[in-house]
Amino acid sequence: MKILFYRYGSICEPDIIEGFEELGHTVSQITEEITNKNLVFGDSARIVSNYLMEHPHDCVFTINFFPIISDVCNIFKIPYICWTVDSPVMELFAKPIQNPCNRIFLFDRAQYNEIAPLNPGHVFHFPLAVNVKAKQQVVKNASAAERKRFSSDISFVGSLYTEKCPYDKLTNPPEYLSGYLNGIIESQLKVYGYFFVEDLLTDEIVQSFKACLPGFYTYPLDTFLTDKITTAQLYIGNKITAVERLRTMEILSKHFNLDLYTGSDTSTLPKVNNRGFAKSLTEMPVIFHESKINLNPTSKAIRSGLPQRIFDIMGCGGFVLTNYQPELPEIFELGCEVAAYGSLEELKDMAGYYLEHETERLEIAHNGYEKIARDYNYPGRLEQLLRLAFSI
Repeated sequence: MKILFYRYGSICEPDIIEGFEELGHTVSQITEEITNKNLVFGDSARIVSNYLMEHPHDCVFTINFFPIISDVCNIFKIPYICWTVDSPVMELFAKPIQNPCNRIFLFDRAQYNEIAPLNPGHVFHFPLAVNVKAKQQVVKNASAAERKRFSSDISFVGSLYTEKCPYDKLTNPPEYLSGYLNGIIESQLKVYGYFFVEDLLTDEIVQSFKACLPGFYTYPLDTFLTDKITTAQLYIGNKITAVERLRTMEILSKHFNLDLYTGSDTSTLPKVNNRGFAKSLTEMPVIFHESKINLNPTSKAIRSGLPQRIFDIMGCGGFVLTNYQPELPEIFELGCEVAAYGSLEELKDMAGYYLEHETERLEIAHNGYEKIARDYNYPGRLEQLLRLAFSI
């Protein structure tokens, strides 16, 4: 099969290309958007259309959803396949989501429940995967010095969201609005497994919030997106993530040695060891393998599914200590393949427990790796994805 892969620079794109090729498919790549972030919808449409006219393909594939590319595929009458790795993806609500050419694969079931009714039979719930072979090769090639350098009791690789929190642009909110929003945030912080923010937003609160936030996000084309969804997922969800991650790092750093690989500001976390950015391809796998405990505090906008970080850590043979997510027990056996906490106090207790119980910790890491290597490697998952995509 000839697959045209439109790329924008997602970290998982090379691994997916390798997975397709391992299955025997031919993959062509359009990469203009990786180097030119000023491309507009018309540019992307023109680039893909011109390529398809000169080089016919069986389908077009992207990470996340590109409405304009869906429209192009609809004209050419070839399948457009996308697989989300992020949430929220506001483009999913664009009107082209209804195109019959679409084969939409969503890693988060809450995301799926929103989008599937817009194009019945063309949307699938499909958890993520990892390039186990590549991760293991990096770990195997790491020198003794590198292993020592990246060893940790507890580590976290990722953003604290404090530098990318659009909620913080809220300007002069009335007292009632601030109080209501703070109540929602504090309530949601206490609950793992159910995202209820949107349920608590009245139309009045949404309009008040929108009036106090300059540049409130609006999708530029026809869309099913509502201001309530935008407020809940893009703004409040990200704010809750930022608050939770700061509190997580503060609590753990008071009791344990905590290494943080991030570009976020950690000046309010004096006990955290900020080791700066980690190189995704050459350093991150070693960190995951050499850390006794790898943290995964899932972004709140990922309401039910499992983020890429969990799969990456397990693919490196690392031990995962994650917040509880509704889909976690559907994929992994809790306490056997992964460890999950339901509150920050429980996280502290579990971190201490697993640091002291090495045999149990290593067994869980091994079991998680075995599950990932068997069931969530890219060739296997992509074979399932293509079978579903071409069954319509």
